[in-house]
Amino acid sequence: MDYSDLKLNNVSRLYQGELLVVILVLLLLDIPAVHAQSVNKNIELPGVVITAPITSSAESAGIKADTVVQGDRLRRNRETNLGDTLSHELGVSSTSFGPGAGRPIIRGQDGPRVRVLENGIGTGDISTISPDHAVATETLSASRIEILRGPSTLLYGSGVSGGVVNVVNERIPDRLFKTPQANFEGRFNSALEERNGALTASGSKGRMSWNIEGVKRKTNDVHIPGHANINDPNSDVGFIKNSAIDYSNLSVGSAYIGERGFMGMSISRLDNFYGIPGAEGAKIDMGQTRYGLAGDLDNPLKGFEQLKVRFNYNDYRHNELTEHEIGTRFKNRELEGRAELAHAPIANWQGIMGIQLQNRDFSAKGEEAFVPPSLSQSAGLFMLEKRHWQRWQFEAGGRFEHTMHNPQAALLQTRDFNLYSISAVSAWKFIDGYQIDLTATRGQRAPNTVALYANGFHVATNTFEQGDQALTKETSNNFDIALQKTTGMVTGKVNVFYNYVNDYIFQQSRDSNGDGFADRVNDEGVLDSRGAFLVQDFAQTRAKFYGLEAEAIVTLLPEMLNLRLFTDIVYGRLKDNGNIPRLTPQRFGFDVDFKKNAWSANFNLTRVVQQDRVAVLETETPGYTLMNAEMGYHMKLTKSVNYTLFLQGRNLLDSDMRVHTSFLKDIAPLPGRAIVGGIRGSF
Repeated sequence: MDYSDLKLNNVSRLYQGELLVVILVLLLLDIPAVHAQSVNKNIELPGVVITAPITSSAESAGIKADTVVQGDRLRRNRETNLGDTLSHELGVSSTSFGPGAGRPIIRGQDGPRVRVLENGIGTGDISTISPDHAVATETLSASRIEILRGPSTLLYGSGVSGGVVNVVNERIPDRLFKTPQANFEGRFNSALEERNGALTASGSKGRMSWNIEGVKRKTNDVHIPGHANINDPNSDVGFIKNSAIDYSNLSVGSAYIGERGFMGMSISRLDNFYGIPGAEGAKIDMGQTRYGLAGDLDNPLKGFEQLKVRFNYNDYRHNELTEHEIGTRFKNRELEGRAELAHAPIANWQGIMGIQLQNRDFSAKGEEAFVPPSLSQSAGLFMLEKRHWQRWQFEAGGRFEHTMHNPQAALLQTRDFNLYSISAVSAWKFIDGYQIDLTATRGQRAPNTVALYANGFHVATNTFEQGDQALTKETSNNFDIALQKTTGMVTGKVNVFYNYVNDYIFQQSRDSNGDGFADRVNDEGVLDSRGAFLVQDFAQTRAKFYGLEAEAIVTLLPEMLNLRLFTDIVYGRLKDNGNIPRLTPQRFGFDVDFKKNAWSANFNLTRVVQQDRVAVLETETPGYTLMNAEMGYHMKLTKSVNYTLFLQGRNLLDSDMRVHTSFLKDIAPLPGRAIVGGIRGSF
């Protein structure tokens, strides 16, 4: 039997998913046999403070259970890019463009429909332009990563129908430290020959606090179980050529801590040199300098409880190299600022209001300059309110944003858009420990500069992209219903969602001859049926996304042994155009967590089913089974000094794992069997 292609005999994949959901729902309903064992052993899930929205938390809002990845969970799933790090979370996958680049995809939504933040401000990179462009943030030094959905997303942008991902670190300290403290982590991954380490140190002198962070990562070409190209028996065996990474990130920050708040600033420098798997052998030499300013003030005005101000300036560039020569130079200078006021309760409603401003100067010069230089500006006003009444909790938000794109090229028109977004949630605790959430969001998104103005070769995806200046704004209508169980020996949630989008912006193949074959062009841009570049036009139509996410956590031994069952699936359809391309296939599996004294262990088995719900000209992707295991040992030397040693086995079945959401699925699978070892500590 081939365990890397494990299947359940005589049961269809759809039935597998339905069966698992039924099991999870029954567990959440806490059947009497389980309930009898849980008497006097109820476990209340802890609240987690979400830093992206002011004064909001999963506990106090009680509306939408935002995902927070931190602690052992974050350490266990860390990868070399943000998308792959979060790809184990419910409803989240990755663009997975080799180890160097990967952006989160949430419920089938990617690109500008998912906004990535660092400490509540945009990362200032150009990862939404192309999947081979890395996100300019680091997970190794992050204290936690937050995934936000619902009304809270309106605080950070219009049209983020997928959600918001916020990477939290301590670059600008907001408190005083009695003594200096530090956190560090070092690890090695055999499949990537990865060596990396991170150090964060903080302290105070008088009323001034300081912070220093540093990260260094270096890998070689990724080891895989078989051929790199699934369609070419003569392709490289055992490794993916041109997939190595050389990365560093250094930041310093300082803040004055007063009686009513703080004011601080930071500066960071990121350098990332990584390869792009493929025949071209392209590499990206990326750099960013980021300047940050942040401040909080309690009771700034009568009737207001807190003022938060954040400003960031990003000076970003990257060069794309082919055969050691610069082919294209990308630059992005971006200023973003926001101010938020939290008001005192008014008629039992409490919330915030604010303003967000963004100015972006983008340019691309060279062989792959398929997007013209442009100036983009946006200004947004937002409000988020919440109220608790008996067993009900309500949350509502709204946002108005004006966006303008001004291309710096002849014959191209300046476009501007007025965008309106609203969202509302109601949560009903109909029984102690049980809650039903109903969420409705209507959001508008302006087409970005790629969709409007693209015209040229996009080597990373082997396409010739053609924008459309006449594109209109996109309007998404999202509906969610979730059942949560928060106490007892069995906890968890089942969430069903539906997203209907008017004027959905997407890329489609062109058939100018009407012969049923998509147009292709050669290196000269001339129509050629054997050309390497598929012609892709930006267009609009109606679209719908729907699916579910479910998990149940069963306490087998209180405070010692837990079992987690999970599944997620998303469907996406275009009106008259079939399936949406690169949709995440269904996944299901289980985790076992063990903790006793200084020891901890985890075992995970995940089945990713074959994706046969494919778009036009898209090929099916085989399924695979992923098995991971970990053991850790925690040592507490003194009250303030502790270490954790950990050893992981990843992809223990050595499965050939092809990611359907990746443009590189046929030539760059995920890493093969790996041993990951490391140490993490604080003092």
